Amino acid sequence: MLRAVLKLCCGITYPHLRSMAGLQRAALAAFGQEIAHLQSRGQMALPAWSPLRWTEKAVEQRTAALADEDVFYLKQGEAALNEALKIVESEDGWKLETAEKNGDVIYSKVLTGNRKVFRLEAELNASPEELHKILFFRVEEMHEWNPSIRHIKVLKHVGRNTMVTHEVSSETTGNLIGQRDFLSVRHSSKRESRVYLGGAATRLESLPPQPGFVRAEDGPTCIILQPLQDRPERSRFIWLLNMDVKGWLPQSLVNKALPRAQADFTKHLRRRLAAQNSENSRC
Repeated sequence: MLRAVLKLCCGITYPHLRSMAGLQRAALAAFGQEIAHLQSRGQMALPAWSPLRWTEKAVEQRTAALADEDVFYLKQGEAALNEALKIVESEDGWKLETAEKNGDVIYSKVLTGNRKVFRLEAELNASPEELHKILFFRVEEMHEWNPSIRHIKVLKHVGRNTMVTHEVSSETTGNLIGQRDFLSVRHSSKRESRVYLGGAATRLESLPPQPGFVRAEDGPTCIILQPLQDRPERSRFIWLLNMDVKGWLPQSLVNKALPRAQADFTKHLRRRLAAQNSENSRC
């Protein structure tokens, strides 16, 4: 009897299903669940033409697609970090760009293809773990202390250490590059006492380049956070900035603006840490 009813229900066309009232749809859904239960117990085999098989196959394909997408972002984040570390840890080709009074230094290097990258080195009054929270886990709050950023939104999490973000820069006074948006994969890794943050431009079908913005591309880029040997509550901060700002800007202007952006970012980060330390001391 159940087989006959199944055959009758499977003969219902898609338009009829769409026109069903809520109660009818609920009944059909319950019926489908009962069939699935019988099938799982081996009491009923579904024919190859059954719509229930089609639905099950679609779910499996969707799950596989999501898993592949996650693997793509995870591998891209790991590859970006590894490639950036090769660049920042290489000893050849670096030239001093600027030296600040507070001890911060910025070096530059020209890569294959005439891309100029910048490496900032500084000391910050925070542990690597604290900086990890601020720069990675609480990245969506960055606009609150960095006026050069309009907003950062996490679009996708892949586990705990990889994410896809959309960032829009602010139209601030003195911004030589102009407003840009970025679609990036970000990845973090911890090895012994060091924390590594890496990233690179990525793609996401649901967020193509936005009207009114120039979509810049960063990466591979990275930040290395290492505790000072004599003061583990402070960190050595190394930041490789590797960016293609796109648009029609003279390269000389870009090469002037990027190290300035690094210096400004570090200044704002220090203010954020000072405010946090002051708040903690009052508690």
